[in-house]
Amino acid sequence: AARHSVLCVVTMCRAVPISDLLERASQHSDKLHSLSTMLTQELDSHFPPFGRVSMPRPSMCHTSALQTPIDKERALQVPESDLLSLARSLLQAWSDPLVILSSSANSLPHPAQSSISNKIQEIQEYSKNLKDGLDILSSKMGPAAQTITSLPYRGGTDLGQDRITKLINFNFLLSCLRRDSHKIDSFLKVLRCRAAKMQPEMC
Repeated sequence: AARHSVLCVVTMCRAVPISDLLERASQHSDKLHSLSTMLTQELDSHFPPFGRVSMPRPSMCHTSALQTPIDKERALQVPESDLLSLARSLLQAWSDPLVILSSSANSLPHPAQSSISNKIQEIQEYSKNLKDGLDILSSKMGPAAQTITSLPYRGGTDLGQDRITKLINFNFLLSCLRRDSHKIDSFLKVLRCRAAKMQPEMC
């Protein structure tokens, strides 16, 4: 309750209300998730069936150590500042891997290579803008919101020399991105909903 009252006070005292900032942020996160979903579908169009068997499990994603709510109901019980901290931690964790995906996409052995490369660049741009926006938001929501959990990527810059290895590793990294972009989008939509004082079932 105390956190919520602080949120309301901050909203009234600033030129740009938190609800407006959250609206913009959730638009960016929505775009981020839809782009990663489109990318996954494009890659799947020419992905060898045995490649799926060889792909690492989701638990191998470099962000899997971060404890996050497993569904919307759980997310609704997490304090606003903690949700924002989770979203910012996930976003920060993708800074380096996105650079690797971008450089790897330039020589990806895939018919849609050019389109995939363009979408990765778009994702980088939306990710940077969203990070800047969440930095501003966190400064308005107190110390807990400004906490970022470090989730370093240790997969190396080389996704593989042969065609199949490169496709498998690229697809795996992309599947992790899609999963995390969905979490970021969900957390920000819950925050937007709570800032707007909407009923949980309307979120």
